[in-house]
Amino acid sequence: MSSGGGVIVSSTACKEYPGRFTCFVFFACLVAACGGLMFGYDIGISGGVTSMSPFLEAFFPDVYRKEQGIVSSNHYCKFDSHELTFFTSSLYLAALLSQFPASFTASKCGRKLSIVVAGIVFLFGAALNAAAFHVSMLYLGRILLGVGVGFALQAVPLYISEMATSKFRGSLNTMFQLMITIGIFAANLINYGSNKIKGGWGWRLSLGLAAVPAAIVLVGSMCLPDTPNSMIERGVSEEDVKRNLQRLRGTANIHQEYHDLCEACANASEAKNNTKWWTIFQRKYRPQMVMAFLIPFFQQLTGINVIMFYAPVLFRTLGFDNPLEPVAITGGFNVFATVFAFFMVDWLGRRFLFLVGGFQMLACQLIIGSFIGKVFGVAGLASVPKEIVLWIASFICVFVAGFAWSWGPLGWLIPSEIFPLEIRSTGQSINAMINMLMTFVIGQVFLSLLCATKFALFYIFAFFVLSMTLYVTFFLPETKGIPIEDMSKVWSQHWFWRRFVPSETSFRLAV
Repeated sequence: MSSGGGVIVSSTACKEYPGRFTCFVFFACLVAACGGLMFGYDIGISGGVTSMSPFLEAFFPDVYRKEQGIVSSNHYCKFDSHELTFFTSSLYLAALLSQFPASFTASKCGRKLSIVVAGIVFLFGAALNAAAFHVSMLYLGRILLGVGVGFALQAVPLYISEMATSKFRGSLNTMFQLMITIGIFAANLINYGSNKIKGGWGWRLSLGLAAVPAAIVLVGSMCLPDTPNSMIERGVSEEDVKRNLQRLRGTANIHQEYHDLCEACANASEAKNNTKWWTIFQRKYRPQMVMAFLIPFFQQLTGINVIMFYAPVLFRTLGFDNPLEPVAITGGFNVFATVFAFFMVDWLGRRFLFLVGGFQMLACQLIIGSFIGKVFGVAGLASVPKEIVLWIASFICVFVAGFAWSWGPLGWLIPSEIFPLEIRSTGQSINAMINMLMTFVIGQVFLSLLCATKFALFYIFAFFVLSMTLYVTFFLPETKGIPIEDMSKVWSQHWFWRRFVPSETSFRLAV
């Protein structure tokens, strides 16, 4: 692997196992990816519900009075309420804390069982939120939803990466992000319709319909096979593992892949006396550990969840009479751009999409911040001309598209494919924990930051987008087409990471 002018090109030879792309693998990954529907639906639904006046009047009357202009006329501060933001962000705090039991379940009981647990818990959370008559019921329901999301984020990307062949791993893993965007888009449309229901109970329908993606995941996951990696790790018989692998690959010639999986599992078993949460901090795992931390860290600092959570609030702040209309359009852009990533990620590669999406988001954040600053200024009291509102909405759509074909799907794909088996579930837990921690922080403080920093907040997000794009340029190697159990080569041949992972390493753990 060489680098010149900051551009890193992989020279790792890609090992090809016999077999073909089977319908069985596709549908298994598709069913597992439906776990993203739960996450996406919640992202889309919470922002829309918090912009509905009957919901605010019933549970957050102080915010309702601000929204009506009774208390505050400052556009930047209308929705500033820690109670309201905690309704959104409490889910992500619960998802973060659930990573500890989720990691244990995925490792000891298999990825499939973790997905089943995700569907069950999310289903109960949806029912509790729909029936809420006190704000404490809302929070409890959100916590249950968060636990379900946490288990899904732990298990689904791992499941897909372990089921897929190296040639199509990127595209199949992108289905998880595609389902997230479909969930968001569906929630946008449901919010748009439920907000028009007379009687002010439409928010209950929006929250209650979260049971639909939960039921899809629960029923579908019960029919899934577990991954060959997980089966070997848990001591399932050789005959059963080979039968499953033959069905997945569509060929009886699975001996080399099975041998490599067993070898990786044997290396992992040598760590049985070590604590996995300690093992992952060993020097030879430093590149994967840094990626598992910085990729989700930067992913949330793009500002995407500001758009996804608070798009209705943001569009209402900008002067839209019905903010759910542009939100639905934004959701459509999100879906179509993710479909683009599905087809391109295994052709153009991970780094190319990261870089193009990064520069696209950088430009949009600077333009959006400049437009808002020009109109509102610092005082935030002016009204927004219609043509300016449309321009801002257009660049928000372009920003969302840039995220959807880069940092959206790749933020889940890269961490799920870079860890060796012995620390794979632990590494995915760290990735999900950092993601949920940053999502919680951003969700909790955004409205207060908007009130305090005004339009400059978008420049702050632009700075982080620039930083992460430069980080990818110099430190992220290309991983497309490389078998998941042969991933160590991309680190041992990288100009920087090879100092931590020498080429002669066998990735065997010392006991």
